[in-house]
Amino acid sequence: MEENKEFMTFFIEEVINRKNLDAANDLVWEDFIEHLPFPGQGPGRDGLKFALNSMFTGFPDMHWIINEQIAEGSKVVTRFTWTGTHQGEFMGIPPTNKQVEVWGIVIDVVSNNLFSESRIIMDTVGLLQQLGVITGPTEA
Repeated sequence: MEENKEFMTFFIEEVINRKNLDAANDLVWEDFIEHLPFPGQGPGRDGLKFALNSMFTGFPDMHWIINEQIAEGSKVVTRFTWTGTHQGEFMGIPPTNKQVEVWGIVIDVVSNNLFSESRIIMDTVGLLQQLGVITGPTEA
């Protein structure tokens, strides 16, 4: 279980924080399963790389911080925060140059020393509010 936590930490540092999508070829199962896909995300490893590249395009300075990790069996749960500046198009939203901070939780599966499945939940509403695309509730 500790090895799986170390593996997912390495994935976050190497692939996400260093923006090294080529490393995913050696770390991610070819038939990778994303249970909650990013808009437009296709299947497999290439689908994951598409989703990550979409994030990198919108937020080229994106950086993830691991706040907490719990492992049980092949599953690793990571509570994280990511920050970035909206400098490129993201989900059809033109760059706003606004800085964002987004929290999330991801449940990942490591099988045979490869990242094989993921289920990510992020504060998308908070992200869209920070970008000014939607407003929060008004105070009464």
